[in-house]
Amino acid sequence: MQRTAILVDGAFFLARYRKVWSDRDANDARTVAKTVFGMALEHLKALDRPRESLYRIFFYDCPPLDKRFVRPISGDSVDFGRTAAAEFRRDLHDQLRRQRKMALRLGRLAERGEWKLKYNALQQLRDGDLHSDDLGDEHFEPDMRQTQVDMKIGIDIAALTYKKLVDQIILVAGDADFIPAAKLARYEGIDFILDPMWQGIAPDLHEHIDGLQSVCPRPF
Repeated sequence: MQRTAILVDGAFFLARYRKVWSDRDANDARTVAKTVFGMALEHLKALDRPRESLYRIFFYDCPPLDKRFVRPISGDSVDFGRTAAAEFRRDLHDQLRRQRKMALRLGRLAERGEWKLKYNALQQLRDGDLHSDDLGDEHFEPDMRQTQVDMKIGIDIAALTYKKLVDQIILVAGDADFIPAAKLARYEGIDFILDPMWQGIAPDLHEHIDGLQSVCPRPF
């Protein structure tokens, strides 16, 4: 029987969510979780495969930051574990666990206990629209990065491939970190499709995938 596995880079998906589903509440964890499942079904429909061909949806993310920091300008203390963003992330993970055919894969956040300028603030400084004397706490964010997520994606692709659990893999992602795993899967005969959610990809990525397919609404 034909089987399709759908792997979703959670951080990328959430970053694109507000742009492609502007009519939906991006702060409602239940709606977001159902959207993930609905997008998986849309992929099957676009490929003319029945719902029964869905092997599993893998959603990769990290638990929210759960530490107290001192803000860089005001010196005020903030507990990131009690922020609205942290509450949303925890609720989303709980909602995802309740979805049928869903596997939640959690990495971890590596933080340095420091702050960095947000990208928009850096651009404004470069363009002269913002001056250093006008910088406030709102222009900074904790310096952290995801770890283990890319590794977990690669391991799952290898396991799905070598165990012959599926004949098709759809990866929802926006960067090129998946290329080694994609090469492995394709070498073993897996149909490997990339869904960048209408985000542009580098031209040379096309040679490492078997197809490009976005099923979410196209942003304008």
